Amino acid sequence: MPSDFIVDVTEHNFEYEVLSYSENTPVVVEFWATWCQPCKYLGPILERLAAEAGGEFRLARVDVDASPNLALRFGVRSVPTVKAISQGQVVGEFAGAQPEARVREFLARLAPPSESALAKEKADSLLLEHRWEEAEQVYRELDEQAQSQPGVLLGLAKSLLAQGKCGEALFILNYFPASREFQSAEVLRPLAESMMKYEKGQLPDETDLDAMFRRSIHLAMIGNHPAALDGLLEIIRQDKRYRNDIARQVFLAILDILGPADPDSRQYRAELTSLLF
Repeated sequence: MPSDFIVDVTEHNFEYEVLSYSENTPVVVEFWATWCQPCKYLGPILERLAAEAGGEFRLARVDVDASPNLALRFGVRSVPTVKAISQGQVVGEFAGAQPEARVREFLARLAPPSESALAKEKADSLLLEHRWEEAEQVYRELDEQAQSQPGVLLGLAKSLLAQGKCGEALFILNYFPASREFQSAEVLRPLAESMMKYEKGQLPDETDLDAMFRRSIHLAMIGNHPAALDGLLEIIRQDKRYRNDIARQVFLAILDILGPADPDSRQYRAELTSLLF
């Protein structure tokens, strides 16, 4: 089914139809042969997905018997072999007949990122830079466009907790959808619950460690995260299992919000490990 999105190419037109074309649109090159049985399985899958994509990529088919120099040039040792080319360079490849699901995954990596994906990347970067209010705004806009996306909800909850906005954050965590982000969301719950109890005056008030814990939560709510972490470490130093391990859990939640790029996170984790072990 030749079309603008599906073309048969040879050594004579490869430069134009594949390499030049790939400067603007990814090209998936299928090296095949008429005698190849696996090609008869993979070929129709690629053609169908190319037609379905509607121009997001071009499928270029190369008969290795008719164009042996192309097969040699690209190191094709068996058929079918598929190579993805963008900006004139090979950016991905696989050999052999693959299930349709895997072919879809391969092709999905070639598609340019959507506007929402770019916005999510921006929000995640703002979060890592501790620009909490800006990150919150972008996450909110994303959530309005497509509600209940786990990655967006997780980022929104983190940006809210970083600013001490525990009510909305706890609501998000209480109704967090089943997903691969669920466990990460659960890490945040002890902090959100402790902040809420602080606001309601429900935190324990019986010992000096209780007072220290309340102050640490207060510091976290006003954005003084290093001081909050220092206070929590002191609690753990004096009582490793303070009130069913809540100090350690809150400590880890704050570190998770600060992110791996935070310059002090590694040192704080090391100090926690040395106290516990």
